[in-house]
Amino acid sequence: MRSRELGEALRRGMERRGMTGRDVARMLGWSDSRVSRLLSGKRGGREVDISAVCATTRIIGPERERLLKLCRDVNTPGWLQRHGARLPKQLRTLVDHENKATKITDFQPMVVPGLLQTEDYARGLLSGLGTLPEEELDDRVTARMERQKMLGNCRCEHFTFFIHEFALRLPVGSNEVMSDQLHHLLRMSVRPYITIRVISAAAGVHAGIAGAFKLMEFADITPVVYLDSQTACLFLEEHDEIGAYRRVLDVLADIALDEGESREVIARLATELYP
Repeated sequence: MRSRELGEALRRGMERRGMTGRDVARMLGWSDSRVSRLLSGKRGGREVDISAVCATTRIIGPERERLLKLCRDVNTPGWLQRHGARLPKQLRTLVDHENKATKITDFQPMVVPGLLQTEDYARGLLSGLGTLPEEELDDRVTARMERQKMLGNCRCEHFTFFIHEFALRLPVGSNEVMSDQLHHLLRMSVRPYITIRVISAAAGVHAGIAGAFKLMEFADITPVVYLDSQTACLFLEEHDEIGAYRRVLDVLADIALDEGESREVIARLATELYP
């Protein structure tokens, strides 16, 4: 996780200076492959290496200190990002990994997954939390809508969403907002690379009862599980941790309605909004 974050940050610093990896390699007397491995996250590099690249690309101040700390902690598994009561405007690490994933599986027990939310639903949800400063609302909604562009233009081969029936019944905004949201789910569910499966309330207690999570899988790096809360984002990458969440997904796959049945439930709930 830290190696990939470090590489992406160095790449952004190079791009701001209008430099390429070859430019940096030439200035530092390194091979092109050495820089490439550093930027791809396949090697974290020594602290002196990161300092050299920062000097070359003029990365200074707090950002330089952040990258050096990433370098020092690069071999520590897992990653907890604490951000206090006010969430950051962009969860850059999550977005970077979503864009690189080849498969994403998302479980949401209480709300519609962020990648499938309509703008009005997202606004109603974020404002209804009562903890978000009013001046941040528009930026947060815009950022969420921008993230959804990955559904059509990223390398991810398939998205699977397990959504509990409670999330579909929870009123967010007006009946019109909920109706539009449910119909949006139906429209998205027919895309060949998107699977939406509903977990019926009748299923009772199940393996996902502990809460929402997202499993991201990649072509050439280990999988990552992402957990989110009011005050922290947690990235898990230990083998045993990934295995535990895979077992949860196996259970959810066994108890969830199939795609056709799920569409029927979503459509029925949409019609119930207008008795």
